[in-house]
Amino acid sequence: MNVDLRQTAHRPWPLPERSWSLHMVWHELAFLHWAVDPDVIARHLPKGLQVDTFDGRAWLGVVPFRMSQVRPRFCPAVPWLSAFPEINLRTYVTDGEKPGVWFFSLDVTNGIAVAIARAGFHLPYFRAAMSMERSGDEVRYASRRKANEGAFEGAYGPSGPVQPAQLGSLEEFLTERYCLYAASRRGRVFRGEIHHEPWPLQPARFDIRTNTMAHQIGLELHPSEAIGHYAERLDVVAWGLDKV
Repeated sequence: MNVDLRQTAHRPWPLPERSWSLHMVWHELAFLHWAVDPDVIARHLPKGLQVDTFDGRAWLGVVPFRMSQVRPRFCPAVPWLSAFPEINLRTYVTDGEKPGVWFFSLDVTNGIAVAIARAGFHLPYFRAAMSMERSGDEVRYASRRKANEGAFEGAYGPSGPVQPAQLGSLEEFLTERYCLYAASRRGRVFRGEIHHEPWPLQPARFDIRTNTMAHQIGLELHPSEAIGHYAERLDVVAWGLDKV
């Protein structure tokens, strides 16, 4: 495991006192973000969560990447279960105490991962047909959901050196998040803590050819309005859910 639990000065609150439960590595990740009307986002959130805004605007992110070494604590990674591409549609919320991430959808190729994540973490995972290829520093990515609307096709890659997000910047707001929120079918809200080192962000170039990921919440995301960031790799640990 390459997550340094001693490096916590960048965190907005202390680590949980109990041991982490899940390890994973995120590779070749693009943050593609659009500014949106906070009222549009608020309509889709469960009771108890509020939209987290930057300069009065909500933000919606489409995030394609590749997972590896996904495993519970004290268990080895299993090749056919522990590595797969993922793309998610996310926004930023708070319960009034801790700012975090809210996922509208998370698409993967692995049906077992979908079942585990839905049952154990109340997250809206879907199975999708996906492909991810890398040529030099360019990643070509395609995803089309099988059970619901949601497609993405495009290419992306770094366009400059690593530039960690500055305190108080938009980049920090969009990326340095140390918990996620989820809700059960009955509307019960949960929080899941995560930990990692500061994101090794790079400016990104991108070419979005298809993107219907936000149709599920009634939005069209125009490529010309997106801002992009890239990260080559990040090691992450996560804790089990707590009721909010």
